[in-house]
Amino acid sequence: MASDSEQMPYRPNVGAMLFNQAGQVLVARRADARQPLHLAQAWQMPQGGIDAEETPRDAVLRELAEEIGTAHAEIIDEYPEWLTYDLPPELIGRALGGRYRGQRQRWFALRFLGADEEIRLDAHLPAEFDAWRWASLAELPALAVPFKREIYETLAHAFARHAVVKNEM
Repeated sequence: MASDSEQMPYRPNVGAMLFNQAGQVLVARRADARQPLHLAQAWQMPQGGIDAEETPRDAVLRELAEEIGTAHAEIIDEYPEWLTYDLPPELIGRALGGRYRGQRQRWFALRFLGADEEIRLDAHLPAEFDAWRWASLAELPALAVPFKREIYETLAHAFARHAVVKNEM
């Protein structure tokens, strides 16, 4: 017999693995103080919902602009499948507006074309994040909340070829 949460849909979502010129990935710390401490202190890559009539490619650039203040990036790769995660039981009915069991995500690798000074977490209020930094691919899974770790491991492996130092022109 299926639980009530298994009857709930997944929220359509996009995620951005944003690489800098040194081959590192942008991660940001969640600012939501209403979350349990172990989730509120978690680091994640930018991600967000897909609006009606919006393509995933358009959504990922919009989400970058909203969450980190700039979309000065180019899409360099796309994970070929949708990835899903389920929320832990204590977040069902609370997170994601209480309407979803988790998220169905389309992930993109992007190359950041701007300068670090362009990154502004307060560009769209309320801010989702209170801090950001560049991290190595090897660090990503350990920085994520447990229910997102498998996705981060999958993406770190799939997009590893993009974690290379790019010479500035």
